[in-house]
Amino acid sequence: MDALANTRNQTMEEIKDSPDYNWFRSTVPLKRIIVDDDDSKVWSLYDAGPKSVRCPIMFLPPVSGTAEVFFQQMLALTGWGYRVISLQYPVYWDLMEFCDGFRKLLDHLQLDKVHLFGASLGGFLAQKFAEFSCKSPRVHSLILCNSFSDTSIFNQTWTANSFWLIPAFMLKKIVLGNFAKGPVDPEMAGAIDFMVDRLESLNQRELASRLTLNCQNSYVEPHKIKDVAVTLIDVFDQSALSLEAKEEMYKLFPNAKRAHLKTGGNFPYLCRSADVNLYIQIHLRQFHGTRYAAIDPAMVSEEELEVQECHLKTCQESDEEQ
Repeated sequence: MDALANTRNQTMEEIKDSPDYNWFRSTVPLKRIIVDDDDSKVWSLYDAGPKSVRCPIMFLPPVSGTAEVFFQQMLALTGWGYRVISLQYPVYWDLMEFCDGFRKLLDHLQLDKVHLFGASLGGFLAQKFAEFSCKSPRVHSLILCNSFSDTSIFNQTWTANSFWLIPAFMLKKIVLGNFAKGPVDPEMAGAIDFMVDRLESLNQRELASRLTLNCQNSYVEPHKIKDVAVTLIDVFDQSALSLEAKEEMYKLFPNAKRAHLKTGGNFPYLCRSADVNLYIQIHLRQFHGTRYAAIDPAMVSEEELEVQECHLKTCQESDEEQ
């Protein structure tokens, strides 16, 4: 056990001390934006890539995450010419309050429509915002990673309104209970410990509000977002989501593209970032040449896209053989 703990600490430090992470932190400024009347509600975000792109891809983190957890997506996608915005949301206790705040943020950023990548809770919030804005659509497409459509799967709807009373250390214990247990490969170990580090950076109100949104009784109404292009990314190994929750997502979005990873746990965007980045690129490719392209047209290279798509196909075939 001590050896595993040492390995995890080393791999976490490898992520935090990596040239990519340090370059990201030193190059991409963290912006803080207030869009509500309440000055305590501060959106934190990284906005990288060509500002001429008016329909960027935005990333929404899970309960334990901050805007930094998508740094590998930001580095790769901006290198390909995409505009990428990674968010950390303020304290909201109600889903409609969150959706209204997010709408105001898009207005502030002067973004008419966006593509949303959401991980776990972030994916649920992305779906709810697409549903919230269905009469005047603000979401052009969704990429949902290890996400869910109904909060009842967590069997905590009856406690959702009491999270605000629970001390921070107990809230963190609740979240950590969903992290992978037992031996994992070094990349997954590093991802887990990086997320633990991010979890430690959240205060009691931030964590309690996220758990409240994660567990308060709510579900997605698919008929309101039936025209939104969707890609579902999930893993075949251990994650916080049950098989039933995944199958419910497949039923909810029968026409969605499915992107499966053999391994990756709860945080494939960290430990399997190359594959996740390719799935994102393939999802966004369908919008090239339209007003909803997330990429600078001058950066589009068909040859490069074909090579990367071929590489992804090779990886999938290799996984299937194993």
